[in-house]
Amino acid sequence: MAGDKTADSPRRRPKGDKRLRTRARLLDAALELTRRDGFERTTLQAIAERAGMTTGAIYGNFRNRDELFMALAERQWAQIRPVYRPGCSFAEMMQSVAEAVIAAAPERRASAVGALTFRAYALTHEEVRERFRDAMVPGYDAGAAWFRATWSDDELPMPAEILVRVINSLIEGLLFQRFLTPELTPDEVIRAAFAALAGRKVPS
Repeated sequence: MAGDKTADSPRRRPKGDKRLRTRARLLDAALELTRRDGFERTTLQAIAERAGMTTGAIYGNFRNRDELFMALAERQWAQIRPVYRPGCSFAEMMQSVAEAVIAAAPERRASAVGALTFRAYALTHEEVRERFRDAMVPGYDAGAAWFRATWSDDELPMPAEILVRVINSLIEGLLFQRFLTPELTPDEVIRAAFAALAGRKVPS
């Protein structure tokens, strides 16, 4: 209510809200330090100090350094969600995905170096690589189930379980290539990639 002066008081906020704010501060500190020092040289002690907390606060929210790094990677590289019309064709959906990738590229550019650095870190730390893989499985499963429920097998260019992996690989590859060589990866290339996946002829 507007007349309740205590409604927004920190003391009345649920404990979950405090936990979320603590995690956000820790992740912000980790982001700043990993950008400056890299993942290998960023310690929990340094993260805690930068966040103005103790390492106990970290262990109260994350099991270890690698879990904190995974949470940071997921926050900074969230899933791209296209806007589409219910009942659209698969080709129209792929066009929507292409437009979503193009729209997301400028914002993703700021996180690109960190995303690539984390992937390099995961390649040299098997436990992190496995955790990265496991974190992707639920999204793949949900995506495949959605494709199967939305279109028939005849309307899809390949089995849904493979399709979701192909789409993700296209998105990741196109984005990083866009950042590296924007002159060679304009919007038309991104649109053409998803048009080809949908079986549409790309205009010359």
